[in-house]
Amino acid sequence: MPYFTTLCVYFLMILNPVMTNTITEDIEVLVFLPQNNSFLFSYARVAPAIRYAQQKMKADGNQYSGFHFNIHFENSDCVNDALFTLLDRSCGQKPDLILGPVCEYEAAAVVRLASHWKIPVISAGALATGFGNKKTEFSHLTRIAPSYVKMAETFTAMFEHFTWKSALLVYEDDKEERNCYFTLEGVYHLMADYTIKTYQFSEEDPLNVDDILQNIYDIEVMIMCMGADKIREIMLAAHRRQLTSGNYMFFNVELFNSSSYGNGSWKRGDKYDNDARQAYASLNTVTLLRTVKPEFENFLIEMTKSIEKAGLNDCKDCGNVNMFVEGFHDAMLLYAIALHEAMKSGYSKKNGTEITSRMWNRTFEGIAGQVSMDVNGDRNGDFSLMAMTNVEAGAYEVVANYFGVNGTFQLLPAFNIDHFTLKGRHKEYPEMPDKACGLGVSALTGVIVGAVLGTVMLIAFYFFRKNYRITIERRTHGEECDSGKHRQLREDSIRSNFSAA
Repeated sequence: MPYFTTLCVYFLMILNPVMTNTITEDIEVLVFLPQNNSFLFSYARVAPAIRYAQQKMKADGNQYSGFHFNIHFENSDCVNDALFTLLDRSCGQKPDLILGPVCEYEAAAVVRLASHWKIPVISAGALATGFGNKKTEFSHLTRIAPSYVKMAETFTAMFEHFTWKSALLVYEDDKEERNCYFTLEGVYHLMADYTIKTYQFSEEDPLNVDDILQNIYDIEVMIMCMGADKIREIMLAAHRRQLTSGNYMFFNVELFNSSSYGNGSWKRGDKYDNDARQAYASLNTVTLLRTVKPEFENFLIEMTKSIEKAGLNDCKDCGNVNMFVEGFHDAMLLYAIALHEAMKSGYSKKNGTEITSRMWNRTFEGIAGQVSMDVNGDRNGDFSLMAMTNVEAGAYEVVANYFGVNGTFQLLPAFNIDHFTLKGRHKEYPEMPDKACGLGVSALTGVIVGAVLGTVMLIAFYFFRKNYRITIERRTHGEECDSGKHRQLREDSIRSNFSAA
């Protein structure tokens, strides 16, 4: 019997590290997603990703398998629904974790209240510049998708690398979600040291291409954020005005893998396709860096099945896994990592401040690759720069990658420095044609200047010599007149000294 007891104790000691790694806890999760499928972060698109993460953590039998996430999905209308729901639900029991909202104005109200209650909030949205202030009202917000300021770092790195100095920001403002307004706000905010002009138009207004292009002549780079069709219209007009010959740089921003955001596509099957293809040879696209690993491929297959099951297969880009879908999946994993650490250190799930702090300034493996969170609780962004590398085929290719964690550029084999070099800008003025018997302007100028200087020096020497002779003659005459007086003074002085002695 003592031998059996000793054996049991021995096995318990061996298994103890494994047992202590598995923590059992029920977690109440409140998720805010719109039911309206016109949003790229709608319930039909994002909910399957959250459930996928939940099932993976439980099925893998790893250290997070003891967490039981009770997920409650609520509608978000990008106005006030999320705030009212949070207030109503919190009268009974406050959630342990809030995922979302995505829309800026709705997220602002929810995050303020949650931060007051010290509830962790993780969102793949709330990307506007203002949410970067985490000291007070947004103290418990973690942004699992790269913010607009993180995207803007790509432009500041390019401007520094290529020595560009000025930009025109052109964007379409829908007055509701305001994606493009907040996107280029990040660029404007981060590039205060450059010459920046802005041009805004409403989606209800007709596009005034002439007015837009009138603003480009005194700048170097145009950065656009609007629908793909309007970008095409601007590029066609710029091409007709011969502005796409290399004297200006054109960029569009495409963050959400969606054509509704402007995806750099030139082909429409109309009579302008050929001109558009040539115009788009000057249009470059900044987009999120795409990584591929086996696990992500499985995730993509599952998400596609869910989209088809929801009946969204007739929707443009609905089959794509955008950054919102990836982000909310990774949000579940990030929270589990932080909660597990906090509970092992003796904190409870209700200590939202401690859990939030453990989500910041760390790196972990997400569904699409490595995820790096900065010290402010914002995800570092990795972005790709795309350019047309085959004009005949109209084919785009990634030519460079920007890594936000260390602020570095990776130039790929397809990168062509000439494509990003402004022609006819920042160069010395050419010399004038030869009009002086074979002497160029510079040589002729030298001869003239030399002759003038020589003449001045000769005149100055003549007057100096003449003045010097007159002065010497006067001084000699004066010395002869005064020599007797000086001799008498010296004798008187000597005489006085001897007398004193």
